[in-house]
Amino acid sequence: MLKRTFDILVSGIGWAVSLPLWGLIALAVKLEDGGPVFYRQQRVGKDTREFTGLKFRSMVPDSEDKWGAVPASEDDPRITRTGRILRATAMDELPQLWNILRGDMSLVGPRPEWVELVKQFRKEIPTFDRRHAIRPGLTGLAQVYGHSELSRRQKLRYDLLYIKRQSFWLDLRLILFSFLVTFTAGWEVRLPKVPRWLGAFRVRWIRTALTGRTLPKTSFSPAEQDRAIVKPFT
Repeated sequence: MLKRTFDILVSGIGWAVSLPLWGLIALAVKLEDGGPVFYRQQRVGKDTREFTGLKFRSMVPDSEDKWGAVPASEDDPRITRTGRILRATAMDELPQLWNILRGDMSLVGPRPEWVELVKQFRKEIPTFDRRHAIRPGLTGLAQVYGHSELSRRQKLRYDLLYIKRQSFWLDLRLILFSFLVTFTAGWEVRLPKVPRWLGAFRVRWIRTALTGRTLPKTSFSPAEQDRAIVKPFT
């Protein structure tokens, strides 16, 4: 109940505050290639219920018809010039505030996947639908503490870890850190989003946030950090 109330309050304020940006973004998207301003796609939500996810279009028109359901990659030719700015700052996700208000999504949770990709992931990972136990989120543990090069199985471990350890205070931490990544235009960075100056504290921060336990002060590679964070809970 608290989570849903918080979702409605924050997304409502976010929608009102960001509304002036909507016109500017819509104009920029339209002027670049004359295509649609919004991009709609069927996503899988809580209890595997499908819903229509709404975003500002960041790729060339009809990209899905031409290339199929393929996740974006570094230097992806489908992404427009305006789209690169939108994706780096997550401004393309602003319309999903409407999905949150509708109850399709939450502020924090596993990111909603395309219907076609979910069908593929179910074949590769039999337990994939466990991530659909809660509403999908605008941001999540995998997005903030993971990185774009994680495999689908690794991202699932982060998703399940969040479901197991979710709390109001963890949501606040993830939201605040997401704002930091947005303000530094870091969402398209293919490395961990946590700044390098945090060093080994990356592991200690998330472990403390989730369990109250900490790891020794030492240096970790990104791969070692991921294993240290997730392994005790899988």
